Amino acid sequence: MTETEFGKERSAAVGGPPAARAIGASSSGVSLRAVVAAFVLVVMVSLVGLFAEIVWGRVERFGAGVPAPAPVIVLFLLAAAGGSPYLRRSGFTRRELLAIHAMVLTGGCLLTAGVLFWMLPKTIAYYYGSRVNPTWELFFPYVPAWFAPTESQAVTGFFEGHMSVPWSDWTAPLAAWLSFMVALFVCTLCLLALLQRQWVTHERLAFPLAQIPLEMVREPADRNAERSGRLTSAPLFWTGVGASFLLNALNTLSLRVSSVPALPLGPLIILQPQQVGPLAGIGEVHLVLWPWLIAIAYLIPTDLSFSAWFFWLVRIAVTIVGIAAGVTPAVGTEDLYGSDFPAPYFQGGGAVFALGLWAFWIARSHLSRIARGLLRPGPLDDTREPVPYRLAVVGLILSFAWLVGFCVVAGCRVWFGVAFMAWIVGYYVVWARLRAEAGIGFIGFPLEIEYAARGLLGMGRFRPAELVTLISARWTTFAGGGETFEVSAGNVLETFKIADAAGIRARALTLALLGVFLFSLVLGTATLMMVFYHYGYFSLAAADRTQAMIDGGRIFYDLVEPGQPDANAAVAMLAGAVVAITLGILRLRLWWWPLHPLGYIAANSWGMKYNCMPFFLGWACKSLVTRYGGLRLYRQTIPLAIGCVVGDLLNRGLWVLIAVATHGRA
Repeated sequence: MTETEFGKERSAAVGGPPAARAIGASSSGVSLRAVVAAFVLVVMVSLVGLFAEIVWGRVERFGAGVPAPAPVIVLFLLAAAGGSPYLRRSGFTRRELLAIHAMVLTGGCLLTAGVLFWMLPKTIAYYYGSRVNPTWELFFPYVPAWFAPTESQAVTGFFEGHMSVPWSDWTAPLAAWLSFMVALFVCTLCLLALLQRQWVTHERLAFPLAQIPLEMVREPADRNAERSGRLTSAPLFWTGVGASFLLNALNTLSLRVSSVPALPLGPLIILQPQQVGPLAGIGEVHLVLWPWLIAIAYLIPTDLSFSAWFFWLVRIAVTIVGIAAGVTPAVGTEDLYGSDFPAPYFQGGGAVFALGLWAFWIARSHLSRIARGLLRPGPLDDTREPVPYRLAVVGLILSFAWLVGFCVVAGCRVWFGVAFMAWIVGYYVVWARLRAEAGIGFIGFPLEIEYAARGLLGMGRFRPAELVTLISARWTTFAGGGETFEVSAGNVLETFKIADAAGIRARALTLALLGVFLFSLVLGTATLMMVFYHYGYFSLAAADRTQAMIDGGRIFYDLVEPGQPDANAAVAMLAGAVVAITLGILRLRLWWWPLHPLGYIAANSWGMKYNCMPFFLGWACKSLVTRYGGLRLYRQTIPLAIGCVVGDLLNRGLWVLIAVATHGRA
């Protein structure tokens, strides 16, 4: 194993050089009709998701998520239509279908509960909440006037509805925050464009989620790229689709019709938390049998799936020992709080930081070649790259400077702006890498920036304006899990892989991605603003009143009682970093080493108590298959796992359509 290989196990179904690069540029996939179709589909996905997810609350996610339902459903339906006898000649080619999938993946995640619906109410909530918390006015002088409207009618209408949008009051706030979001997207896109060749070609990361669209749409048998792309005919794929769809549909129906029997898929509590004693550290034990997650655990490397549930058990064991040693537990949860017991999430945050540096260290040779090429006169050998290297570097510098400038204009010091933006961009890139290597971008961030700042430095080190900026931009790193804005970075990197594997012209696709992002951002913002002022924020099913209203209290608390640094937080982060680096080194030096550093991160992130059982089941199934059937049998069963994921997502799509047809009543 070479040093450039971060993992041991490569993908069995995705990878290698594109099979059809010899076919001309006319078949690159990014045709005019594909782009037009993608823009129309993004509008449809955004509007359907708006009502089903935000207004009616009938689904938890539709356009966003890891994996995201809407792009897979769109690809499935278009490919199925292409197999029709009437559309075989005029249907989309395989590359066009994958390009449309990539554009819907990028644009469909914005008008969702975790992105624009999370960002837009953030700062205007200060002024509405101050009506019942007059003490919040203490920090109002430090809130820039361009953060949100302050006029009473504009504030009231946003949360209570029944008025038209006061666009004149929103001009400056929308221009500021949307430019911030665009700069953050461009910054991560440019950085990933510089790194993607290292991860796609040199390290050959598995990209488990990219296997789903690539395996769904069949390559024409005669390699004719002009023929319509069709769904795969693999029997195991359809077996997985049928079994997963029927099982999930039955369970979803049973939630709406109590007389319908169903097999519980969880989360179902099978062991209540103990109130006292060391066993209180176990917390709740859940039965979770989600087919899509078991299937993803089957697709990822076995050492990773093993490490995820193994380190979770280690975390529980350490918690039990800590309680036995006298640490007071937080009853009913899997976490411990105590002056002498560092929180697991700080360990996870330290591991993320360390693995980010580790990934850049492994890529040092690749980045050095780019740097040398930039310094030499003449053209660079970057014709296959999604963004020319020089343009990517310029875009990275300018967009990052814009982000820092945003903070400075808001009243922050330059060092704060640089550190804050570097942390955000670093989180996004590490999560994109985690998703590319292991497909587990659905886990939440282990440590929010605000908590890291409070634990490591103490809020007393920051200016009031810096506290306001830190918490006003909290939506950037809370809470991850593939449902907030960090999903955009993972989507971009995944589309780079799809383009490379399918022979899609990368630069044309990147330009289309940027266009659909801007289009979706403007469309989503305008639509959501009209929804807010028509219905009122508090009338929407997805409204999280607690999160919308508590951030002003967080600022007030940090101004009045800023607190001091917590030495245990620093120790926990350092311990997490050391463990992660040690695991990475052992994987490089010892071919048989079974523990993966990404599993350590997963175990110390929120939500692992639900994911532990599916990870175990996926690991057990894959271990048995490879042990008794070898790699050949595993490759043959990959379509079954992909079908289980697709069937689950199709079930969600079915209930979204039912919600639309019944206006949210079912």
